[in-house]
Amino acid sequence: MTFDRKVILEKARLCFDREIAALRTTSEGLDDSFVAVLECIQSTIRHGGKLIFTGVGKNTPLGAKLTATFNSTGVPAHFLDPNNALHGDLGICREGDLAFFISNNGETEDLLRLVPLVQRFGCSTVALTRSADSTLARTVDHVLLYRVEREACPLNLAPTASTAAALALGDALAMVFLEVRGFTREDFARFHPAGTLGKYLLLRVREIMRTGERFACGAASSSVRDALMDMTRARCGTIALTGADGTLAGVFSDGDFRRASLNDETILQREVEEVMTRNPVTVEAEALAVDALRIFEHNKVNDLVAVDSENRPVGLLDGQDLPQLKII
Repeated sequence: MTFDRKVILEKARLCFDREIAALRTTSEGLDDSFVAVLECIQSTIRHGGKLIFTGVGKNTPLGAKLTATFNSTGVPAHFLDPNNALHGDLGICREGDLAFFISNNGETEDLLRLVPLVQRFGCSTVALTRSADSTLARTVDHVLLYRVEREACPLNLAPTASTAAALALGDALAMVFLEVRGFTREDFARFHPAGTLGKYLLLRVREIMRTGERFACGAASSSVRDALMDMTRARCGTIALTGADGTLAGVFSDGDFRRASLNDETILQREVEEVMTRNPVTVEAEALAVDALRIFEHNKVNDLVAVDSENRPVGLLDGQDLPQLKII
């Protein structure tokens, strides 16, 4: 068997095109049924219930993924294996829960047998399917349709475009619900405390800023020479300068010195407040590190002075430190 590079890539792009078409058609077909299911989710969680996802075949990992997505955003969810459900796992069902049945053609026997059993426990039911006329769609309380003209499979058999569309529809429910209920980065971080993601979301500026001997801070009334000496000792390119009341008056950087020295040979003897940058961009020490990263990116600065609640400088964020902290 030989591979023609051009033909192979064309076939791969065709698969992408078919799945993209399914996503686009599903998106365009969204209607009030999506809003109704979202309201059901809200009512379920408000009354202490949970979401239940179930499916067979390719829809098993799909249901497990949606379960994990909702759990990660603070919405209690469980995956119910249809076969195990008939042998005791129906015990997870409680009155007021909301169960999602995922089936492409809506005629999956294992799911059809499960629907009335779940409903008997007082659970509301939703079909996630492409077939509005299916037995499953006629049996449940709500129907969410994904629309797929054909699978990405060249035989039009293997679930591909259909599973992509079903997953996107479930993700849309999770993300819209996340947004409308005001779920924040801090909330998200509570459920992701480990690994790179947890570190990225939970770090505070005060935990990563330079302090002590590594933080240059001096009076705005001092000389440029003294300011440069303080910067040299701290091995940093910026010094925070304070007024008589101890609050931040400005900053002075290597760049400020170079620009000022081009036109003034007496720059070292001058008071640093004459050439400092007033009203610099700052970040609160209690802010999240990810928020500081956005300030860096938006303002195109190399260093950020961290201040306390009274605008007193307490540390410095050096842009060169961020890659080592692995938050960018």
